[in-house]
Amino acid sequence: MCNLYRMTAGVAEIARMFAVPSVEGLNVASEIYPGYPGLVVANDQLKQMTWGFPLSLTGKQGQKLKPKAVTNAREDKLHTAFWKDSFMKRRCLIPVTQWAEAEGKKGQMTRTWYAMPGDGPFAVAGLWRPTAEWGDAYSMVMVDSCGHMVEVHDRMPVLLPSSSWAQWTTGSPEAAFSLCKTWAGELLVEKTQDRWAGPRA
Repeated sequence: MCNLYRMTAGVAEIARMFAVPSVEGLNVASEIYPGYPGLVVANDQLKQMTWGFPLSLTGKQGQKLKPKAVTNAREDKLHTAFWKDSFMKRRCLIPVTQWAEAEGKKGQMTRTWYAMPGDGPFAVAGLWRPTAEWGDAYSMVMVDSCGHMVEVHDRMPVLLPSSSWAQWTTGSPEAAFSLCKTWAGELLVEKTQDRWAGPRA
């Protein structure tokens, strides 16, 4: 599952790419972590939302714990209660430059980055919904990994070429679901020695 990605393009560039109005005052980091803000395109608008749907947790003594950010929605779970309303009514596009997966032995994992060919951002299929905890929040849709990354992780984001953007955001649920397929094209792979957790090497 994806729990770290980069979005290094500026707000104005993303607005041009998706043909939506640019918005002043949006402020997101170049590396996006669960529970932190990222940019999405929803309802033909560029918006800042929190990455991850909040999942309420309860401690052993029944006390409420800090919600967990659920950043990934498996395509085979999109019709379950947690995701269904968002999939039916609130699909969005997530601008991404690269996404990362952890590779290696436990305790020594490093970051391996993946991207679509080209030097610009691309779109990942997303869902969003309003939340009481964090305001508007979004999650990425995941499918089985392609051959370029299957040895590192068994799931990957749904990558959408521009020709499919409208079908994902405004098409019927059936038409949108038909796009939830493993990427069949090339991927750019960047293996690093940066540690997955903690300071970079």
